[in-house]
Parts: sequence; structure tokens; C-alpha cells
Amino acid sequence: MSRNQKRIIFIIAIVVLGIFIAMKLSAPNPIKVTVHSVERGDVEATVANTRAGTIKACRRAGLSPAIGGQITQLPVKEGQQVKAGELLLALWHDDLQAQVVLAEQEARAAKARAEASCIQADIALREAQRLQKLGPTGAASEELVDQAVSRAKASRADCSSTRASVKVSQARMDLAGANLARTLLIAPFDGVVAEINGELNEYVTPSPPGIATLPAIDLIDNNCFYVTAPIDEVDAPGIEVGMPARISMDAYRDQHFPARVRRVADYVLDREKQARTVDIEVEFSDPKQAPRLLAGYSADAEIILSSHGNALRIPTLAVMEGPQVMIFDADDEVLSLRSIKTGISNWDYTEVLEGLDEGEMVVTSLDRPGVEDGAYAVAEDKAP
Repeated sequence: MSRNQKRIIFIIAIVVLGIFIAMKLSAPNPIKVTVHSVERGDVEATVANTRAGTIKACRRAGLSPAIGGQITQLPVKEGQQVKAGELLLALWHDDLQAQVVLAEQEARAAKARAEASCIQADIALREAQRLQKLGPTGAASEELVDQAVSRAKASRADCSSTRASVKVSQARMDLAGANLARTLLIAPFDGVVAEINGELNEYVTPSPPGIATLPAIDLIDNNCFYVTAPIDEVDAPGIEVGMPARISMDAYRDQHFPARVRRVADYVLDREKQARTVDIEVEFSDPKQAPRLLAGYSADAEIILSSHGNALRIPTLAVMEGPQVMIFDADDEVLSLRSIKTGISNWDYTEVLEGLDEGEMVVTSLDRPGVEDGAYAVAEDKAP
């Protein structure tokens, strides 16, 4: 080979290499995208609360004495478990206790007087009956008989009067007992003492009309809890009592607890600067599966409106307005826009009725710059 031929071959090689380098430099860099395969599985149509809900105890009572007074007994402490009927707090009531004793003694005295009066009425009645038998024989005058009958009637009336006074004394005793009971705070149900607002020898007063004050004792039934949460008024008509639901809490991350709707409010909340909502209540399906709960925990309630099993589904993140999805072709590494028909959906998955086949790849990182129809891409994470 001559020297000129070698020179020509060298020049051609340089030109080809330059063209190759130029093409490489001018070619667009592929976009890294996250993709997910079209698969089959369960899809649910759900609605959730618009703002954080709250764990509430099925029974919770802010208890205060019905009258004011000085605390003389406080046998419980915060966090203590109590039984229904147990004394929680007592005010000074020596005067009322004395009135109860007085009423009891008066009732005993009235009962004794009634017994004596009725015995006298029985004696008078028997005396009148004997004289009435002697009257026809002439052994007893008519005047004497009339006097005996009159005494018997008067004695019977006196017996009825004293018996009525016994009932009055009993009512007075009940009244004294009721006044005494107003100084005692009794647990209405089993529960735990959550908070005590008061100390021994302090003076407590009942709430004035229209002015709420802190309860003396906050009692919570810690054996039963539910979630109350606001639902957007648009979603409320589709919710019915008994529908299945799921409860999640910040205190128990990544855990969901089966539940059911137990109540849908009968009115819409219209609060200033807030969307109109309807309160719902959701209770745990199996209270034994619920963790140790505290009243006041924040919680979310997701109500399951309908469910389709073995449905063709994609992540809801992959669905664009239209609805459309961005398809990733693994062979050509090119993105392509495609219209689809969707069914039910939730925050996690959307049912696909038409437009996709099982196994195709859809892009879930739609917010990345450069993700558009015809763009070159490379998958950085392929979900199975």
C-alpha cells in the first residue's frame, strides 16, 4: 500500500471518529424516571377525612359537685382506676349530715306516734262495737253508743293523719339525703381519673350560668374508644353506617386497624375560614386488636366505599389529567403518552379499564423536568 493510500485511510478514520463523537455529544441525555409495572390486585374506592380526626373515649365525663364547698375528702389520684359507685370527692357537709340524722329521728318519732294513734283507734273501734251490741238490750244508752262511735271515727282519722305525717317525715329525710348527696362526687362508670382540678381544703364552686369552668374530676372509660373526623360535604352522601373503614394514627406509624362507620352526623359544620364538613364516627371492628390508646390521639379514618378484586391497576401517582399515563418502552428507552380509561381509585391505586396491558411500564415520577412524550429515558427503579 502506498503512502498516499495510507494517508487517505487515516483521514477517513479521523472524519468517521469525529462524526461519531459529534453525534454522541449532540444526542440528548436520557432522563432518569421511576416506573411501575401494570399489575393485577385489589383496588378500593375510598374517602378520608379532610383534617386530622381525634381518638375519643366512648364515655368521658367532666364531673363537679352540684354545689360549692370546701373539699374534705379526695381519696383518688390522677391515673387511678376506679369502679362505678366509688367516692371521688366530698365537700364539707357536717350541717347536712346533721339534718339527715335529724330527719331520721323525726321519721322514727312520727312512725311511733302513728303506731300509738292507730292502736288507740283499734281500741276505740272495739269499744264502739261492744256498746253497739249492748244497745238493743238496754245495757247501754243510745247517747253512750253515739259517743263511742264518734270517738272511734276520730281515732281512725287521727291514725290516718299520723300515718301521713310518717310519709312527710320520710320525704323530709329523702330531701336531707339528696342535699347531702350533692356534696359527694360518685363515679358514674368504671374508668381512670384523667385529671383532678382541686386539692384538699380548697373551695370549689359550680359553673355560673353560661360560663364553663374546669371540672373537678375528668373521668375516662379507657376500655372503649372511637375516632371522630370531618369529611368533606361532597363525600358525605356516599357514606353509610356500617361501611368498612381503616383507622391510622401518628402514634402507630405504618399500622392500619380495621374499623366500621358507626355514625354520620345529621348536619353540616359551617365554620368560618374552613370548608364545610360532616363529622363521622368510626369504631374499631375488634377492640381487642386496638393498641393501647389515649383519648386525644390524632387519627385518620379512611372509609371504603367499594372494592374490586383482581383488577388491572397502576399507582395513582402515574395518572395524569385526561386521564393519561406516560409509558416507558424498555427496549427503545423512549417515553410515550397514552390515554386510558379508569375505574375506581384511591390514594394508592387506580383501576385501569382500557388502554394498558399487564406488564407494561408506567412512569410515576411525572414531576421531574423533561418527562414528556418522545423523551429518552432510563428507568432507575422498576417495581415488579
